[in-house]
Amino acid sequence: MSVQTNFGGHRLPPADDPKTAVAADAESAAFRGIAMSPVTASSINTATATESPEFSRPHTPSMFQAPDSLRSAPAATARHPIDLDGFSWPSIGTEERRSESAEEKAERLKKMSGAVRTLLECIGEDPDREGLLKTPDRYAKALMFFTKGYEESMNEVVNDALFDEDHEEMVIVRDIDIFSLCEHHLVPFCGKVSIGYIPNRRVLGLSKLARIAEMFSRRLQVQERLTKQIAVALDKILQPQGVAVIMEASHQCMVMRGVQKPGSKTITSFMLGRFRSDPKTREEFLSLVK
Repeated sequence: MSVQTNFGGHRLPPADDPKTAVAADAESAAFRGIAMSPVTASSINTATATESPEFSRPHTPSMFQAPDSLRSAPAATARHPIDLDGFSWPSIGTEERRSESAEEKAERLKKMSGAVRTLLECIGEDPDREGLLKTPDRYAKALMFFTKGYEESMNEVVNDALFDEDHEEMVIVRDIDIFSLCEHHLVPFCGKVSIGYIPNRRVLGLSKLARIAEMFSRRLQVQERLTKQIAVALDKILQPQGVAVIMEASHQCMVMRGVQKPGSKTITSFMLGRFRSDPKTREEFLSLVK
């Protein structure tokens, strides 16, 4: 029987199977934290790559690509306009931003600049004084850079840098600098993330670990979700024996305002596979990233 792979790395029935769209919808919903009705969920019967020896090795081409039949389904496209193209979690406006023309981009920046000018007026400043004349334009461009992760897709970031390699020991890239914006106050948080995985005879180019962290961090975020997104994305790309991500960051929303506690750090972690099930494996990872 022919098998197709959807963006989450699971095996789906052939494209002409009526359950295909329902199964992919369910996986995408679970991937994004959307609850499905019991009736819909009970009709789903998909097999993961690890449930059958035939699919024990990951097959990576089109890792975040949905079947053509699902792409052409209006209802599915309306519910998941971005995930089907490998953007992983962003909002509906992401595709508009990514695909806009030069004229549309200029119009977007003009609109943002006007909004910044309004903010300056609202805080009691004069946006026409010398020091602030170009601030609206500068800030609009800066905010687009701070959130450039919305314009990147997982397929582009990974760029086929997946290699068959007979290696089944821990791979770790530690102390990767990350910069992001807290989605609650739009002020920065920054820190370091360490990423580890245990290959299942397939490895990812080392720089891609940093690029994946960069893509997700250059969006409006909370640290807990950012940590999980990096781990889940790697798990879906590589289908390894385990993935571990630990992040330490300082949040300006609790340094510059609120409780105003300089020097405070927030540490989050997310473990999958052997890192979650085997305490010794988890302990080894934690000792190596200290």
